[in-house]
Amino acid sequence: MFRLLSELDNGSGRVVRSEFFLYTERDRRIVRAVRGLGFKHPKVIGWGRARVEDVRLVRDNGLDEMVMLMSVSDIHIKAKFNTTRRRAAEKYLEAAEEALRSGVALRCSLEDVTRADVVGFVLPLVDRLVRLSERYGVPMVIKLPDTTGVGVPYPTAALPYSIPKLVWLMRNALKLPSNAVEFHGHGDYHMAVANAVAAWVYGAGVNNGTLLGIGERAGNVPIEALVVWYGRLRGSFDGMEPRVIAKVVEYFRRIGYNVPRHQPIVGGNAYATAAGIHIDAQLKDPETYLSMDPSMVGMRQVVLIGPYAGKAGVAHALRKVGLNVGKGDGEVERVYRELVRLYDEGVLREPISEEEFLRTLGSLNGDDPK
Repeated sequence: MFRLLSELDNGSGRVVRSEFFLYTERDRRIVRAVRGLGFKHPKVIGWGRARVEDVRLVRDNGLDEMVMLMSVSDIHIKAKFNTTRRRAAEKYLEAAEEALRSGVALRCSLEDVTRADVVGFVLPLVDRLVRLSERYGVPMVIKLPDTTGVGVPYPTAALPYSIPKLVWLMRNALKLPSNAVEFHGHGDYHMAVANAVAAWVYGAGVNNGTLLGIGERAGNVPIEALVVWYGRLRGSFDGMEPRVIAKVVEYFRRIGYNVPRHQPIVGGNAYATAAGIHIDAQLKDPETYLSMDPSMVGMRQVVLIGPYAGKAGVAHALRKVGLNVGKGDGEVERVYRELVRLYDEGVLREPISEEEFLRTLGSLNGDDPK
């Protein structure tokens, strides 16, 4: 899997980091193994809590950068830690100083920032963190996690929910450069990708994601979505190799993961059409109903045959096996009527692939449809 991430990056430095736990011996073996591959990107970094012992764990395992978790919402501070804002902030600052003093670069993850008191607690905390970074001369990034997926991509929405406003405050109130602001989205309310794109548009330089969006609860921002949106926003993939996305899909299927059929970009239905009027138009020019060339991510256009595929869909399927027919031919009309009958009688229920369609006709005729 790590090899695939490196292939996707393709030496571009865009798939730039990968975060790893270090708590168990298995965690540490995995870190040693992926570092042993010798890839420049993604860079292997540690993930830990705001504890001095976690900083030491990162350092002892030969890493020079870590994500440090800092819960900032009152519900987390009070319910999870049973403490006060002041004590939580002092604990975070102590751990951060330990990391910076020892030369470990920090990505301060402000957990649950979209349910926090941004003006009263978050901004003062980040200001103190940034001053620590400046004192020790060690890089620091502020990560904005929409931990429960309640954030929205609208600049007119109120804090703490507005991702554009959160990014704006980091960039303008605290004067952080773009590459020092990072977004981490969750998909609880179907807003993860929209929020990630908004974070980029409003000035965050870094987005977090996972392959196929696999993650806690409803998942995270899919890396493949970030790659495609990067290309759409920039007009270039800047050296990334998006065709590796198809290899990622195949890898997950091989290990037994069921990629949802209707998942954007990677699902079996993502570039499929089953409506006759769509099929007819798409066969004339794929751009009529496909906004991107599927081959860009290593996938292909698919025509599904069902009761609404029309004669254009049937003719297309028959041409795939060498029959020189058009949608106005009598043979196409006959096959189309037979297809509709199969659906009317409940023999078939869902649209089927071209291959399944041809096998179905062959079994009814007792031979190959040719």
